[in-house]
Amino acid sequence: MLRKSLQISALVALLAVVAVAATIPAGTKVTVRLGSQINSGTAKVGQSFDANLASALVVNGKTLAKSGAPARGKVTYVKASGRLHDPGEVAIRLTSVEINGKMTPIATSAFRAKGKSHTKSNVTKIGGGAAAGALIGGLAGGGKGALIGSAAGAGAGTGVAAATGKEEAVIHAETAFTVTTTKTATVK
Repeated sequence: MLRKSLQISALVALLAVVAVAATIPAGTKVTVRLGSQINSGTAKVGQSFDANLASALVVNGKTLAKSGAPARGKVTYVKASGRLHDPGEVAIRLTSVEINGKMTPIATSAFRAKGKSHTKSNVTKIGGGAAAGALIGGLAGGGKGALIGSAAGAGAGTGVAAATGKEEAVIHAETAFTVTTTKTATVK
């Protein structure tokens, strides 16, 4: 009787170990390298992307997927850049990783990118236009000309800033990033 009880206990323990090895627990770090560029000016929410594991996916000391294994994800948030303010933003999440030749669905935290600020560039363009306009106006028409030239130059600088001022968020191809699983995933 004791022997049978020990055998059952051993079997239950073995099944528990197998069950642990067949899951990716929430909180697991996954590092991937992006396959192609994602730009907030052109990306769409729901758009898919391909990636590859940048390092092996290891759970409880067991390698579930080697470095280079395929992974997939989706764009989950996009905001294109405004002309004079609000730089672009983009967020992406992994949706699956290949384990044992099959794509295993996973849920992860987001990786986010934001374009650089418009402020310094716009001030330079608008201020430079105003200064150039004041100089030209002052040479052509004295003090009154400088005032008119300054206003015209600032307007031209604002136009240049508006025409060239988009600052999109870009995640370049081959960028490596790390996300964290948010739910336990079952490996099939």
